[in-house]
Amino acid sequence: MPRRPNVVVFLVDDLGWQDSSEPFHRERTPWNDRYRTPNLERLCRAGTKFTQAYAHPVCTPSRASLLTGMAAATHRATHWTLRQDTPTDPQRHGLLRPEWNLHGLSSEATTPRAFHAPTLPMRLRTVGYRSILVGKAHFGAIGTPGADPRQLGFDENVAGHAAGAPSSYLAKNGFLRNDKDTVWQVPGLERHHGSDRFLTDVLTDEAIAAAARARADGAPFFLYLAHYAVHTPLDADARFVQRYLDAGLPEAEARYAALVEGMDHSLGRLLDWLEAQGIADDTLVVFASDNGGLSANSRGGEPHRHNSPLRSGKGSLYEGGLRIPFVASWPGHVPANATSPQPVQLEDLLPTVCGLLGLDAGAVDGTSLAAAWTGGPAAPHPLFFHHPHYWGSQGPGIEPGSAVRDGDWKLVWFYRDARAELYDLAHDLGETQDLAAARPEVTARLRALLRAHLQAKNAQVPSRADGTPCALP
Repeated sequence: MPRRPNVVVFLVDDLGWQDSSEPFHRERTPWNDRYRTPNLERLCRAGTKFTQAYAHPVCTPSRASLLTGMAAATHRATHWTLRQDTPTDPQRHGLLRPEWNLHGLSSEATTPRAFHAPTLPMRLRTVGYRSILVGKAHFGAIGTPGADPRQLGFDENVAGHAAGAPSSYLAKNGFLRNDKDTVWQVPGLERHHGSDRFLTDVLTDEAIAAAARARADGAPFFLYLAHYAVHTPLDADARFVQRYLDAGLPEAEARYAALVEGMDHSLGRLLDWLEAQGIADDTLVVFASDNGGLSANSRGGEPHRHNSPLRSGKGSLYEGGLRIPFVASWPGHVPANATSPQPVQLEDLLPTVCGLLGLDAGAVDGTSLAAAWTGGPAAPHPLFFHHPHYWGSQGPGIEPGSAVRDGDWKLVWFYRDARAELYDLAHDLGETQDLAAARPEVTARLRALLRAHLQAKNAQVPSRADGTPCALP
């Protein structure tokens, strides 16, 4: 193999499947006309976009899966983390929360209620890569080893800590909304405090500078640029927001659209730098989101509709909470201007990158897509989701459950009332018609498939008030 390529993972927080001017649906929708993402369009022309890509319903599980290649049922960091020994999932409707890994990931096997496994940067380090994290980490709780990305294999960490959102995007405020909000204050950017800069742009500066240092030292780099955008708070990015206000969008939606455009502007700056350095052809770029788009709260307009035709949004086991935009580009290796309908998910990324680089991925839950990415036949595989928690907001599918997609069939199992729902995604993308009763043979097959997965992983599930575990599918 020639010199190992640089690897860039450009991860956006809470970006929905419809939150771009590039359609990931089979047809354009009004959502695609609302947003301006010319650089995401540019990346799609340079590589392959995956129209059926998936994450987990909320952030920490997705990030843990991306970094380790493990399914949520394996790593058990199945909800978002923050403080040591403090669960973030509410208990409702007589269900008790499961015993999940609320400390997230750890570099130490002895950390209680945390998961320990070789990470992607650890694997890349063995062949000389410099791994750089810029932006949101959210891998481990405050006071645990996983709160520091350098404990998880990254050589550099800029602005990553235990919290999963910024207190403020505004440097003039010191990235702090108020003095009581310090746990959410983005760290390590003090030299920008008091300026008129916006967080998304500052992180782009830092990412390019860190990659340039690695390049100057002659090291291939793994750059994990994980933007806090487009997570709340919906602060106004003054560079872009006025155009959306002038278009008549409600203020919350104008601010959201400006966050999207600011993220895309960052992508463009990074792609421009790669080209200016003459290394664009020697760099694998992966673009993804960590869960479906926010729709239950903080947005303008009707809740749970911002990802339509998908149902619901972030926090939900319906498609709106799981399906994400996903693009891979590596000139001369990954087909250009191509579209793939192959279902993929974030835990596939580690074995795929290892496969493309000729590395051993070890024993992981994800499936390497390296052969398919480089023009070989696709290898379809079932996708599993495990989120046995209530989230802060409520809405369709936002409740403790697990799900499996196999081919075009998707089964969702809800623990509260031991209910199975079955959908044919090829003909009912919006999950409007539950076919569980009409297609009992498919329902039984997928229930057995999901049950076997959960049992094999010894997956944690909620309990009834009397301590009895809820039934598996």
